[in-house]
Amino acid sequence: MERRLQEEFPVSWVDDDYVTRREFFRFMTLASGGLAVGTAGIAAWSALSRESRSFDPVRIASRAEMRAGSSLAFAYPRSTDLCLLIRRPTGEFVAYSRRCTHLSCPVDYQPDHDRIYCPCHNGAFSLEDGHVLQGPPPRPLPQIRLEFRGDDIFAVGLMRGEA
Repeated sequence: MERRLQEEFPVSWVDDDYVTRREFFRFMTLASGGLAVGTAGIAAWSALSRESRSFDPVRIASRAEMRAGSSLAFAYPRSTDLCLLIRRPTGEFVAYSRRCTHLSCPVDYQPDHDRIYCPCHNGAFSLEDGHVLQGPPPRPLPQIRLEFRGDDIFAVGLMRGEA
C-alpha cells in the first residue's frame, strides 16, 4: 500500500524542504508590502486621532476665582490626568496637560516669564500653543479646549499638537 502511494504521489522529501531564491524573495516582498501598508494605516489613524478629542464637559472654576497671572491645577478627562488652567496677565485663559512630554514630570506656570516650566530637566513651553521653548521635551504640551458658560469655565476637549 505504501509503495503504491509513493508511485501515485512521488514527493522527494529532501527537495520538499528546499526554498528557492524566487520563493524567498516573493515571501519577503509580500511581507514588506504588508508592513508598509500596516505602518501607513497606523500613521493615518494617529494623525486623525491627534487633531482633537472631545470628552464630557467638566467645570473647572469661575472667572471670578482666577486673578490675572494665576494658575489652577485640575484633572481632565480622567482623575489621573493632571492639567493646568492659567489666566494670563492679559486676562486670557488657557489650559494644558500638566505632564511634561519628556518624562511626564509635573509642569508649573511661571507668570514672571509667561511660560510653562518643567523643573526636572529645565524644559519650557509657550503659553500660545504649548510648543517647546527650551530643553529636552520632544513634543508640545497637549492643550485642553475650554468653553465659557456664563462665569464658569469648562474643559470640553483635548487638542494635541504636532507629533
